[in-house]
Amino acid sequence: MNSIGKNIRIYRRMRKWRQEDLAEKTGLSTNYIGMVERGEKIPALETFISIVNALGVSADMILADVLDTGYVVKNSLLAEKLDKLSKEDRDKIYDVIDTMIKHSTKVKP
Repeated sequence: MNSIGKNIRIYRRMRKWRQEDLAEKTGLSTNYIGMVERGEKIPALETFISIVNALGVSADMILADVLDTGYVVKNSLLAEKLDKLSKEDRDKIYDVIDTMIKHSTKVKP
């Protein structure tokens, strides 16, 4: 469950917010935000919704690492990042991914 807090921290930092900024926008204490980000506390549903809404992200983006279907979200986020690259850079990355898949020991049918 540490990944929930880690993802909250990532999206907070993407907005260039301090913990104090997120705390202010959610009505929570800075200490509580810190505990959530460190994985010491798991927010209640209402609190989680407040945090997600303040960050302007979807819940599945925060929960991507703990959901069985989280890779769908990760693939979508990766596709967005790849779209911003040049064709040459995308091709290089796809070549690396193809190589890694070829050498993977656990490929699903």
